[in-house]
Amino acid sequence: MNGRPSVLEVNGLTTQFSNRQNRAVTVVDGVDFTVKKGETLGIVGESGCGKSVTSLSIMRLLGKNGAVSGSVRFEGQETLHLSEAEMRKLRGNRMAMIFQEPMTSLNPVLTIGRQIGEVLHLHTSLGPEARKQRVIELLTLVGIPRAKDIYAEYPHRLSGGMRQRVMIAMAMACQPQLLIADEPTTALDVTIQAQMLGLIREMRDNTGMSVMLITHDLGVVAEMCDRVLVMYAGQVIESADVRTLLRAPKHPYTMGLIRSVPHRAKGVKRLYAIPGNVPSPGEWPQGCRFAPRCSEAMPICQQQSPNLLKMADGSECRCWLHAPDAGTEGSERT
Repeated sequence: MNGRPSVLEVNGLTTQFSNRQNRAVTVVDGVDFTVKKGETLGIVGESGCGKSVTSLSIMRLLGKNGAVSGSVRFEGQETLHLSEAEMRKLRGNRMAMIFQEPMTSLNPVLTIGRQIGEVLHLHTSLGPEARKQRVIELLTLVGIPRAKDIYAEYPHRLSGGMRQRVMIAMAMACQPQLLIADEPTTALDVTIQAQMLGLIREMRDNTGMSVMLITHDLGVVAEMCDRVLVMYAGQVIESADVRTLLRAPKHPYTMGLIRSVPHRAKGVKRLYAIPGNVPSPGEWPQGCRFAPRCSEAMPICQQQSPNLLKMADGSECRCWLHAPDAGTEGSERT
């Protein structure tokens, strides 16, 4: 995996929004990561950690109140400097996204065929009849029965699982190099979840595309991902290959997330929960942002923010427990 070229390189990504007092509030704070060709990178964390805003920042879909800085290089091209017209040529073509809620992402007054067909109209030279045939092929490919009939249906006539399949078909219309999937299995039952994940995995394996999978479900991470980033309060606090992260997590927050996963074999009657809540942007505490919720917090955690440290096994962790200058054993700084 390390020998593969990078499809996406994100460095120092910082996203800010203007609040009602016209003050800039940071939501994503200096995030770095890469996505290799053909790999699936998972981004996990509780709601409010900045996962979805990170994906929307990469796609440049924040609206007028959002400001993005840093660097986002897609296939070697810096995208933060592109005009909106240039980004429209990129979005839906070489870079595509499956949004979290398909009902609000699909236009309720346009048929399914019209909406998927618009992607092909914008990014290909196919004529009307060829576009229709391609849309029907895509609907069939994602497992939608009666594809010819569904072509003329409106979104409200479809179930949640069917709408999510439509979103996948739309995202795959131009065979993108990078697919960003934001909570693609939210609100779907277990059977449909498995089908959706299997479909994304099959598309990845057949086309060689890269996947950036945003989720709070560690079961999905274990099944789908090659590498994982854990985000908390706008920062990456741990990154590792999926096996290392699940078997030997380094950060207390990651340990808490894994401990929170229900496990029938353990026979525990009461589920574990990390105490407290994710702090809102603009209310991040001084020092380590997880310190108020951390059972391992030391005095230095309240005073100084730790850097992201390179560990002996190749993973990275943002925690004073692993910092030599905090008086504990750990690895060298990156």
